[in-house]
Amino acid sequence: MRRRLLRAGVVLVVAAAAVLGIHSTKDDMGLGRNMEIMVNMMRELNLQYVDEVSPDKLMGDGAQGMVRNLDPYTQYMSEEEMTDFEVMATGKYGGIGATIRMKRDSSGVVISQPYKGSPSDLAGLKIGDKFVRIDDEDVTKCTTAEVSSRLKGTPGTKVKLAIKRLMTGKVEEMEITRARIAIPGVPYAGFLEDGIAYIRHADFSDGCYDDMRAMVERLRQEQTIRGVVLDYRDNGGGSVSEAVKILSMFVPKGEKVLEMKGRTERSKREYRTESVPVLGDVPVVALISPTSASASEIVCGALQDLDRAVLMGQRSYGKGLVQSVVPLGYNAYLKLTTAKYYIPSGRCVQRISYNHDDNQKDENLPDSLINEFSTRNGRKVYDGKGLMPDVKIEPEYISTFAVMLYNLGYIEDYLDEWMRKHPNMTIDNKTFSISDEDYEAFVKFMADKDVPYQSQTRDALEQLKKRAKDERYDDAFAEDLKQIESKLKDQKADNLRHYRREITDLINSDVVLRHNYYEGVVEYNLRSDSTVRKAVELLRDGERYKEILTKQDTQRN
Repeated sequence: MRRRLLRAGVVLVVAAAAVLGIHSTKDDMGLGRNMEIMVNMMRELNLQYVDEVSPDKLMGDGAQGMVRNLDPYTQYMSEEEMTDFEVMATGKYGGIGATIRMKRDSSGVVISQPYKGSPSDLAGLKIGDKFVRIDDEDVTKCTTAEVSSRLKGTPGTKVKLAIKRLMTGKVEEMEITRARIAIPGVPYAGFLEDGIAYIRHADFSDGCYDDMRAMVERLRQEQTIRGVVLDYRDNGGGSVSEAVKILSMFVPKGEKVLEMKGRTERSKREYRTESVPVLGDVPVVALISPTSASASEIVCGALQDLDRAVLMGQRSYGKGLVQSVVPLGYNAYLKLTTAKYYIPSGRCVQRISYNHDDNQKDENLPDSLINEFSTRNGRKVYDGKGLMPDVKIEPEYISTFAVMLYNLGYIEDYLDEWMRKHPNMTIDNKTFSISDEDYEAFVKFMADKDVPYQSQTRDALEQLKKRAKDERYDDAFAEDLKQIESKLKDQKADNLRHYRREITDLINSDVVLRHNYYEGVVEYNLRSDSTVRKAVELLRDGERYKEILTKQDTQRN
């Protein structure tokens, strides 16, 4: 048996060596040794493990393990995982067009957002409507994943639903025809003031260029565009080809905007813009954040290197690795990193260096390894740590307490009741806010709710008290610590007062979402967005804008 297994292992080694192009005898021996170990492990687990195991699953786990220590973007994807990946990459799937969530008390799955113009929206489904039956099957005890699986299907097919309406409490039956759902990559565009346009670009899914081009044409019909704020904050990237097409809207035709370099000739490629720009001379401010990555860094980095836009915000994430998807057979795929991309100045923004030999990564590139590059106008820019903005803005954070209220579902539960009391309201995204009476009602609603929150200041005080006791200083510091504790008010009731503005914003955003979709939420948030205000001020100040693009170097760190 051992000889047969070993012989099979040798055959696999020869095949693997041929595929991989391995010629070193040392490599052959190492590969052969490990292949035999894998075969022996499979045999022993299959024969002797205390419970019955699935050899198919074991091999799948082995495939996952093979890429685990390379980089987080290189992944083995089974047939089931590939479906989710396609939705993420293309922004398209077959279904009713709604996101769903489990109720906080696990009493069922409800609509959390119907997409505007989707089958669910056209059927009149609203946030908070609960799924009772799908195709005559009870789903009141199903998980979110199970309900989602039943809702998805081939475009053009029908799904029969029984829905318990939030507003009336009545169960209604309906039949919805599934469609090809395209999640818009550009959810909002509008004017901040006369001539200053704002475009929110959320992701680089397939078709986002068409979305942006349509938005720009609509804005141009409304009035002359004299400046543009491109918002790439929290945009995690996506399609490179879409990024290049979007750059074509702002830089001249034939401009080199991207180059890819890898180990193989096939991985090397140069990208140039292919169309005449529609906004070639319009001043641009592009907003970035620590979660702006990949394709968004390609767009913003090229605009910066070509001195075509001022970048504003915080340093971007720093993902300069390119992935390709290759088939492995049986509807399984490998998404693997094949190259690095380089923007016009010649720099790569990749922040983390993955050392495959010792399975380590270096997230803090030493200054000695950071290289200096020049923009078209001769300004200094640097590689190795993402994109540094030309105008740095300190980030604004929302309190952990407010986020916790939202994540625990308390705000949504409160608003379910609020919506029933205000069934016919018309919401203006730019001016709406709940009343003082509404907020007091929320405070009352929260009276018997558990919020497992303790501020960092409280944590530090508790640690100080413990350390003082351990070191026998507790008596000496007792009075001082008591005074500090008396001034520290972070109980639930106190926090509801202290963080009122932030909590009110979250409540307002949810109300706007229920009336005017996600694009309404974007418009609502613009009125209090200090970074956007600074971008508008810069676009108004032509001299300062020009000075930045001609004279100002970016910071090294």
